[in-house]
Amino acid sequence: MKYISTRGAASAVGFERVLLEGLAPDGGLYVPHTWPAFDREEIDAFEGITFAQAAAQVIAKFAGDAVPVETLIALAERAYATFDREEVAPVIPFGDEDWLMELYFGPTLAFKDVAMQYLGQLFAHVLEGTGERVTIIGATSGDTGAAAIEAFRGLDNVDVFILHPHKRVSEVQRRIMTSVIEPNIVNIAVEGDFDDCQAIVKELFADRPFAERLSLGGVNSINWVRLAVQVVYYFTTAAALGRLSEPTSFVVPTGNFGDIFAGYAAKRMGLPIDKLCVAVNDNDILHRALSSGVYRPLGVKQTTSPSMDIQVASNFERLVFEASGRDHEIVKDFIAGARSADGATIPAPVLNEIRRDFLSATVGEDEISRTIAEFQARHDLLIDPHTAVGVAAMTSLRASGVLTRPAVTLATAHPAKFPEAVTAASGRAPVLPARFADLYERREECLTAAASADAIKTILIEKARAA
Repeated sequence: MKYISTRGAASAVGFERVLLEGLAPDGGLYVPHTWPAFDREEIDAFEGITFAQAAAQVIAKFAGDAVPVETLIALAERAYATFDREEVAPVIPFGDEDWLMELYFGPTLAFKDVAMQYLGQLFAHVLEGTGERVTIIGATSGDTGAAAIEAFRGLDNVDVFILHPHKRVSEVQRRIMTSVIEPNIVNIAVEGDFDDCQAIVKELFADRPFAERLSLGGVNSINWVRLAVQVVYYFTTAAALGRLSEPTSFVVPTGNFGDIFAGYAAKRMGLPIDKLCVAVNDNDILHRALSSGVYRPLGVKQTTSPSMDIQVASNFERLVFEASGRDHEIVKDFIAGARSADGATIPAPVLNEIRRDFLSATVGEDEISRTIAEFQARHDLLIDPHTAVGVAAMTSLRASGVLTRPAVTLATAHPAKFPEAVTAASGRAPVLPARFADLYERREECLTAAASADAIKTILIEKARAA
């Protein structure tokens, strides 16, 4: 299996390089050279197997002969042994044709754990074989960082540097990250927003001498393998609902477009998916792009769903690449336009292709709060603000008549990661799992830095063992 860049100026590479490098040298995002697919018999076989077995089957399609299936299964079993629920991603009904996919039973209480725990095992396996040392640099809007830190903590051949926007993540999100005191973990609060953090990461990767000197690797959803693992729960959910042969829609709260692109990948691999519904908060660039055809970043608004406070959705580049018939020039024009004041105009044929698969809705702060309260009243279940965006978007799309088939809404984080917002909306305080009972007493370690690549470079050179 080979991988190519969305921007067309990087050489094709294999699975292991895609895993370790994250971003392509030309600044593009890796995608499979050809899409692997499951046949009908293979899809039906997802029914009745464990999540770890399903994960190994999906990643085997993307790994080719780089990692034996038996090894993939062993690594997956080790990864998912850390979850509170045996199903890993259980599904519960909340309406006649609506289900909630609960993705917050991992070590750091968010959907990012599902991919990151397996990614950590894959990294450790590959690095053991190559003898390399990797410096992971990642940007987080709240959950990716914690998941990466938990997955890679204590590994001798990996240093992890996580950038988060200073005072723009919840206190629980921050403490889960900064209370991990390990020699290979460095938390950095950047004086800016998530888009600033993400831009710094991309700039560091673009500086090829620097990236090669420190052996930079990425674990954001720019990393194809992390995104590929997220494909798994679309298949396991369809299997749990007995819908492996019937189209189902998925409603995905998203900021960086990675989790929902994983659904698109599942569809390309053969899973019968009807609509992929993009659910966003007041940072609504994706809804505006799908509605108007103009992708134009605006200033980031701070909301009660901070993991979605993003205006530059990196993975949308992958969708433009696929919807344009893999036209590198269209992608380059799109990227150039997105950096301009007027934004990028998505060519009409590309936009029409995107609209075949995707719907979108935006949800404001009042609606988020109301949805949390109503869900608690009707179902006796607390949901976090990000999940509330998904539930509210699903309700809106059903009311408008564009969403008609059975649908699964992704519940992306534990409500206790956002206690203030959930308590204010519902009148009921969410409770952290017992293992976090002392979270507010734990010592924290975190650096603060200006929102500049040079400031972060200085920290990496000083603290990265690969330097």
